[in-house]
Amino acid sequence: MRDIYGIDVSPTMVSKITDKILPTIVQSRPLNRVYPIVYLDAIHFKVRKDNRIINKAAYSVLGINLEGQKDILGIWVGESESASFWLGVCNDLKNRGVEDILIAYKDELAGFSEAINTVFPKTEIQLCVIHQIRNSLKYVPYKEQKEFMVDLKKVYQALTLQEAELAFEQFKEKWGKKHPIIIRSWEKIGLN
Repeated sequence: MRDIYGIDVSPTMVSKITDKILPTIVQSRPLNRVYPIVYLDAIHFKVRKDNRIINKAAYSVLGINLEGQKDILGIWVGESESASFWLGVCNDLKNRGVEDILIAYKDELAGFSEAINTVFPKTEIQLCVIHQIRNSLKYVPYKEQKEFMVDLKKVYQALTLQEAELAFEQFKEKWGKKHPIIIRSWEKIGLN
């Protein structure tokens, strides 16, 4: 909450708000037939339940409609993030009228792609670049992160595929020996 909205919220307040709104949340509004782009992600948080602190996951789906406008398609709350829960979310989207998603952006949760493709078999699955960047930064010492990000931005902000490939080769040359696991992870998503 601090990062996104600049406010502090106590765990107790989150628990109280969650307990109040969960029973009233009904996601039943009809959705568009087609969404060119959909982002699927979960945020994890702790709540107090029966004098215990437990983990919860808020699953959120953001769609970009054919007019290019953002639309929150839904938020679901579960015990923890799982591919089977995402399958239920995708089925809910279909039941509310979504017939096709052209590109779905998601994280690397095991089974997530299969869950999406079970309901929307023609959907192109992409790994969210934010998740890829965060995953990469886990392996880079803090004092190198600024320089590392300057070089990495040249790859993912390139205007053409040729520029991206050239920037990636330069990135690979500079950082490959020091951080081969990062290079392999970017190659895995198609930058080789």
